[in-house]
Amino acid sequence: MIKAIQQTSYLTPFLQFSRKKWMALLNYIPVTLTPEEMSQLQDINKDLSLEEVLNIYLPLSRLLNCYISSNRRRQAAQELSIGTERSRIPYIIGIAGSVAVGKSTTARVLQTLLSRWPEHRTVDIVTTDDFLYPNKWLKERDLINKKGFPQSYDVRSLRNFISEVKSGVHRITTPIYSHVIYDIVPYHNNIIAQPDILLLEGLNVLQSNTDHLHDIYQFCFSDLIDFSIYIDAPKEIVQNWYIKRFMTFRKEAFLDPRSYFYHYAQLSDQEAIDIARKLWIEINAPNLEQNICPTRP
Repeated sequence: MIKAIQQTSYLTPFLQFSRKKWMALLNYIPVTLTPEEMSQLQDINKDLSLEEVLNIYLPLSRLLNCYISSNRRRQAAQELSIGTERSRIPYIIGIAGSVAVGKSTTARVLQTLLSRWPEHRTVDIVTTDDFLYPNKWLKERDLINKKGFPQSYDVRSLRNFISEVKSGVHRITTPIYSHVIYDIVPYHNNIIAQPDILLLEGLNVLQSNTDHLHDIYQFCFSDLIDFSIYIDAPKEIVQNWYIKRFMTFRKEAFLDPRSYFYHYAQLSDQEAIDIARKLWIEINAPNLEQNICPTRP
């Protein structure tokens, strides 16, 4: 009995891959990216190496392409079986994780790679930041320092958006969030026109929906996501990435007079590092521990 217990303690629903085994998922399929496209991929993030694109992201895109093709065949068989013809339903890939962990980089790299497979599928990216409440709304409720926490999002609008995507709505309008002005852009919208694949990235992609409990139809965002990716790293490393990103923004985006953080560009390097560390400790680390990490399983 003890032996049996010891054996079951190693059971897990997850698979682990070494980098070498993960690379083998490519199965020797030739790379279809030109040198120019590879260079453009690297421009997405200066810290992204071509080796990572080839060894990590390309095998991931192949795995995703297999899942998407299988999903398309299942939809076709279902329509044939029940005698219906529905609108094309986008395949939703959710990308979650901490601030500064690499969600946007992953989404943009996957967008390029998934559109380059022989099927030439259309791929759009939507970030849940687009569904943050405007700063005015947050300030009125003393939530401006809780931006990124669950209560700072218009959960109903985000839920409706995902529902419309999975219902095959042809054209969906979404707000646009600007990291320059640190707010929703007034009178501007983004149009999602029924792509083959939708990459939905954000802190709260995998969080459960606890609002609107009086509604008859309740679901978590992840209920309508076809494939989920959680990007993870030790917290101390993510903190270093956050500080490094803050310092990069300080030399680029923060120099724009329109920037919400323009005043940070006037600080010394040490003052800026201290501010970034303070923001991480007081806002981003608690959000990671309380709301994002629990969605990892």
